[in-house]
Amino acid sequence: MYKTTPIPFFKHEYRSLTVLHYQVTRPTILTMAPSISISIINSNSLNIRDFVVNKGHGVKGLAELGLKTLPCQYIQPPQERFDTGTPEAHHNSIPLIDMSTCNDPEVAEAICKAAQKWGFFQIVNHGVPMHVLEDVKDATHKFFGLPAEEKKKYSKEQSVTNNVRYGTSFTPACEKALEWKDYLSLFFVSDDEAASEWPPVCRNQVMEYMKGSEIVVKKLLEILMNGLNVKEIDETKGSNLMGSKRINLNYYPICPNPELTVGVGRHSDVSTLTILLQDDIGGLYVRNTETMKWIHVPPVSGSLVINVGDALQIMSNGKYKSVEHRVSANGSRNRISAPIFVNPKASDIIGPLPEVLQNGEKPLYKHVLYSDYVKHFFRKAHDGKATIEFARA
Repeated sequence: MYKTTPIPFFKHEYRSLTVLHYQVTRPTILTMAPSISISIINSNSLNIRDFVVNKGHGVKGLAELGLKTLPCQYIQPPQERFDTGTPEAHHNSIPLIDMSTCNDPEVAEAICKAAQKWGFFQIVNHGVPMHVLEDVKDATHKFFGLPAEEKKKYSKEQSVTNNVRYGTSFTPACEKALEWKDYLSLFFVSDDEAASEWPPVCRNQVMEYMKGSEIVVKKLLEILMNGLNVKEIDETKGSNLMGSKRINLNYYPICPNPELTVGVGRHSDVSTLTILLQDDIGGLYVRNTETMKWIHVPPVSGSLVINVGDALQIMSNGKYKSVEHRVSANGSRNRISAPIFVNPKASDIIGPLPEVLQNGEKPLYKHVLYSDYVKHFFRKAHDGKATIEFARA
């Protein structure tokens, strides 16, 4: 039985940062002995772009300098900050669904209702082995624990392929305030490319995680399509629904002033579905579309968080909803997550499915080239649900 409970990157000139009398506790960063007090007394001594981006230290390296206050480049405007301690944030949460009896009509109904009301739900007993989930979490920590020069090999400037990208924040060129996050983004093309181009320290674990999730992804899409009166996922629909995949390994280091910034800003995903593995720290918040309050998604051991992306909202003509979500920064622990984005192919045209419109329902969205939609998303900073307007009829 089930149970429920209520790509592109751009150049950017950062402002410089003045830092006074901070302790260096990680000598590998600045090649100094431990506990040596340093004074950086002019704005040219530590340039955010040079240190975080060009030298490949990321925000993780910045955090490890022992900063006592948040650099001004990361301070979000007041309207983008949020109080994670409000009662509303922890009063309810998204549905938790047991997939062990996924052929039960009641389970299918719970999945479809969750996709309609929340756009988010968690699943347990989904069939992805626990050791696979733990291995990819460990591999994420190992990748971000590499020296900066090793991670930098996968940056935009040095990566041998556009399908492997190490970076920080979201789209720095467009952001008034940066996000407190580093990431490794891996676009899956083939087993051969993954074997030769993905970082060895995490390659096998990520592949096992991605392949281990395929059965549950197909089952979820089969259930959701059936809820739209789509009885068969043919080759064309299969491409539109799950023609490509991207996995991100995200790292959110300890933040000196977490209340002033965000790990990830307000947005909805451009995927069909997103399958998220989070660790035990928490920090993911989802917009309740009825109350417009932010609801925390508590970590559940062994669970995966599933959310509807914009592509599925468009194909379902708004029946299934992609929902705003964001990630808070953390002042005491380093957090990681590993989302798999299941997408249409870049060359696919997406729009409301014929089955959804067969009873005369008016299309809310036009047909768009998926690559155009994705490019529009990455041309700007995170801005909630604004991207969906690109496809509005």
